[in-house]
Amino acid sequence: MRSLSLTRRLSLVFALLLIACSGVSVWLQISASNRHEQVVVQKLSTGLAAHIADTAQLMDVDGWRPEAVRGLFDKLMAVNPAVEVYLLAKDGRIVGNAAPPGKVQLERVNLAPITRYLSGAALPLLGDDPRNPQVQKVFSAAPVTVNGREGGYVYVVLQGEARDALVAAISTDSVLRATLWAMALMALFSLIMGLIAFRLITRPLRDLTQAVGNFDPHGEAAAALGGGEVVHRDEISTLRTAFAQMGQRITAQWRELSTQDQQRRDMVANISHDLRTPLTSLHGYLETLRLKDQTLTPEERRHYLDIALGQSSKVGRLAQELFELARLESGLVHPELEPFALPDLVQDVMQKFELAAEARQQRLLVEMPPVLPAVRADLGMIERVLTNLLDNAIRHNPAGTHILVRLQAQLPRVQVEVADSGQGLSPQVRKGLFTRASALQRAPGESGGLGLIIVQRMLQLHGSEVRLIEAMQPGTVFRFHLQAA
Repeated sequence: MRSLSLTRRLSLVFALLLIACSGVSVWLQISASNRHEQVVVQKLSTGLAAHIADTAQLMDVDGWRPEAVRGLFDKLMAVNPAVEVYLLAKDGRIVGNAAPPGKVQLERVNLAPITRYLSGAALPLLGDDPRNPQVQKVFSAAPVTVNGREGGYVYVVLQGEARDALVAAISTDSVLRATLWAMALMALFSLIMGLIAFRLITRPLRDLTQAVGNFDPHGEAAAALGGGEVVHRDEISTLRTAFAQMGQRITAQWRELSTQDQQRRDMVANISHDLRTPLTSLHGYLETLRLKDQTLTPEERRHYLDIALGQSSKVGRLAQELFELARLESGLVHPELEPFALPDLVQDVMQKFELAAEARQQRLLVEMPPVLPAVRADLGMIERVLTNLLDNAIRHNPAGTHILVRLQAQLPRVQVEVADSGQGLSPQVRKGLFTRASALQRAPGESGGLGLIIVQRMLQLHGSEVRLIEAMQPGTVFRFHLQAA
């Protein structure tokens, strides 16, 4: 049963129920027909026993007259073979009948049904059959009186042994066969129509089952299910729509996971590339110091050590950025929002880079309105965002570059821009600027890092993001927004 499909199981259950209902229907129809026949026969023969008792001298003052009883009963049963006539004493004993020797199996008939019959109870009423103690049959009964004194009863079984034998003989005759064939054909027709209906009803479910079985995370099955509007909002259509939505969500999540996995691989390649260059340089200069320690002048030795320290700083900075990015993406870091004055923070960050900018012959500028609303954000994170943007602008632009921080009120937000007048970014760098871009996609001589990725993650925690703005003049413009307090 478990190995069958849902359609076959429903069809099998329906067939079994149809057979059971057909059997019960046949039984009820036969029972109702028999009861109807009993009522008709008993009502038609209501006065039969009384007529027998009134028209024949069955007993006199001396008692029963066996010869008259038997002769009368023989004539009655010859005229109507379906009936069996008995004469009962007042206590129900059978004192007269026309049955062949050995046919009567009972000595006494229960008088309770006869009493109810004579009192006018609802028909049909069933009484004992003296020839067959296992069954009860409809009857007619009347009291026998002599000189106003009740002496017994005339008891007529209306569906006697001869009638039962005839019914049994013709039970397979044309009428019964026609009835059974008609019911069988109706049951077969109902079964066929029911199976067709089940197949039509379960077809959407079979289609949905096939779609679920063929579902793949690339979105073909989900897209096929999601097309069009559902007209009939039945349970299967609702389930189909829910599966389509779930499939689309799974597909989107799968693609996002695939993208993140590819970004992780690119990051590993990126970090490996960025670490290999300073580590190789650091190892080379340290090895030179060891091999030529006796021949190097103090100035040369200091020069080599400065280069080694610079490469070591690069490795340390990249390791710190990698650790910080891992913390931001772990979901354990949450911004501590507080209101503060953004111009004060900008001035503090600009002061940190004044010496570095002067050393590279660059100018730092600030442009802001006289009145600017306070912002609500994490002070430490926003300081790190400004620090990374300014550090990138200073390190990646040549001498003579102007670096501008512009603040504008756009309630309910405050817009922040960090712009420079340098040569701008190449198309390859722009493409993967805020993702873990592959080291193989960068042009020779362009150094990478995770600074902008960290900036993007911190701003995303504030419900914002940093964007690269296409400017008319040469240079690079980064823009983000903060919520006003």
